[in-house]
Amino acid sequence: MRLVASPHLSPEDIEAIQLGLRQREDVITVALTRELNQDFEGVVGNRIACLSWLLAHGLLEIKIAVVKNLQNYGIYHEKLGIFTDAEGSRVAFAGSANESARAYRCNFECIDVFRSWQPGDDDRIAEKLENFEELWQNRTPELEVLEFPEAARRKLLEKCPDHPPDFAQEVEGAIQVANPTEQYHLIPGVPIAPDSLVLRDYQQQAINHWFANKGRGTLKMATGSGKTITALAIAAALYQKCQAQNKPLKLLLIVCPYRHLVTQWAEECRKFNLDPVLAFDRAHTWQSDLQAQLLRVIGERQPFITVITTNATLRQDSLQSQLAFLPQLAMIIGDEAHNLGAENLASCLPAAIKLRLALSATPERYFDEAGTERIFDYFGPVLEPEFTLRDAIETGALVQYTYTPILIELTPGEVERYAELTVAIGRAMGIGGRDDNTALERLLFERARLICTAENKLTQLRALMANRLNTDHTLFYCGDGSVEDETTEESRRQLEAVTELLNYRLGYKVEPYIAETTLGERDDLRYAFEKGHIKGLVAIRCLDEGVDIPAIRTAVILASSSNPRQFIQRRGRILRRSPGKNQAELFDMLVVPPDLGGEYWQIERRVLRGELARFVEFADLALNAGEARKILYPLQERYDLLDL
Repeated sequence: MRLVASPHLSPEDIEAIQLGLRQREDVITVALTRELNQDFEGVVGNRIACLSWLLAHGLLEIKIAVVKNLQNYGIYHEKLGIFTDAEGSRVAFAGSANESARAYRCNFECIDVFRSWQPGDDDRIAEKLENFEELWQNRTPELEVLEFPEAARRKLLEKCPDHPPDFAQEVEGAIQVANPTEQYHLIPGVPIAPDSLVLRDYQQQAINHWFANKGRGTLKMATGSGKTITALAIAAALYQKCQAQNKPLKLLLIVCPYRHLVTQWAEECRKFNLDPVLAFDRAHTWQSDLQAQLLRVIGERQPFITVITTNATLRQDSLQSQLAFLPQLAMIIGDEAHNLGAENLASCLPAAIKLRLALSATPERYFDEAGTERIFDYFGPVLEPEFTLRDAIETGALVQYTYTPILIELTPGEVERYAELTVAIGRAMGIGGRDDNTALERLLFERARLICTAENKLTQLRALMANRLNTDHTLFYCGDGSVEDETTEESRRQLEAVTELLNYRLGYKVEPYIAETTLGERDDLRYAFEKGHIKGLVAIRCLDEGVDIPAIRTAVILASSSNPRQFIQRRGRILRRSPGKNQAELFDMLVVPPDLGGEYWQIERRVLRGELARFVEFADLALNAGEARKILYPLQERYDLLDL
């Protein structure tokens, strides 16, 4: 359902807009939340609950219409609606009947209704449909149609009942269809692709190849290319196929690395008619509900159950004990599946689930061939087509971008420590090579931390941002200098230093966005960032995987991670599409290795080759490829890497 409504603006609201005291969007947000703060009862309360339930389950989109000239206190008061069924038949109406008790008893009311199967009504319906589409796309003269404010959306969702509104059971009982093979279309909670879903060619090919590989495989698709939608489309198609064979699919288990991804997956699942159990955080908040639903599914009293959990919860007894009750036919989706190659996680993946799908832009684990093998052994091989960053940009799944590498020199003290580590790295390479060499790995990570938190990055950041104080929607990635899930004190100090520099020395309003930020605070920060109330976000790690903030238009990347996965994800995250966003701008800091001379030149060249290759590839995909490559050329020349 798409709904366009008008906010109730008080004379004070209108005056504030006209005098320029407050932005129109801010006034509307306050007005809507003011209305929704009321306690609604009776018929109105039930209708608010219906709207909230539809919104929570991804079945409703809302926009707000306001007259451009508020001088006469006019409102958008049009009454218009179009309904379309599965066969394409349409009913349109114009006008409204007063629904007060007095009107039902005494009034004479009128409403016009047009039916597509009635001769002569088609043209009227087409006109109404065109008018609505113009309205929805904000092309109606004298009106401004705005997105439903996030704050109002959250306030409306607070009204959502735990179960569908009361009338739903009556409706469900009244619409039994004659053809039992189509009956699943009416069942709540089973995977059904939304009518509006249009898959891209590469997504459909991936779906076909997963089925051809007998329900196993890994989708290696770039950030922002639609892995989540593709995975849920597979689940919906699988459900239909199982129904046709009278072997019903009963359960979908989705495993993702972080809590915020659970809520993002839940939003997408609801668009596919699913009502997931969110099994994460404290067990008492979900365990009894999960157990009850599993027992109902096994007892044939519930058709389907969806469970979304985190990697951390997957390892807990609270969830593992429930997995003993898995129905016979189930599917698992592993999001950001490279994490699941870790031995302690791979051992927790349920062997009883035979239908498996892994998602990752970079499924191969850095410095961990055994972990990579565990991923492919469980989920299955990478399926065609692989969808790269270049593919995503060329097909329009991601926006184009400009790219400016910024070369950073180490301070004398950092050069000294860098030299010590390089000597030790050369010694470790000579002793054990690169395979299964834990001493070498530790030294490389330690040097990576030194590079990530190089002091001159702050100097360059200040010089860059001094000329960009009028910009907004900027993300600052700090050096994480981390191994696995641990963040070092150096990286925390850099985040604090970047935040202090931008906020207090340059007056560029930013807020930190880190793992310790609560989910509620993250929602507030994203809203403030998208609306321009703050100019930037400063992050360490928590935007690496899956977080969707498409409003990011500029990124300054201080973290030159040597991990290919992080390198790709951090840059790809910036390119997500967003209304009004035609391209992105990236500034990427690259530390120049000091010239240690002699035998160490060859060691530096070997280490630098992999990292520089990624910078070069990203430069080649940029709109300003020539300028970007020109900046990197001296470094390539110094280390005889012109073949990159």
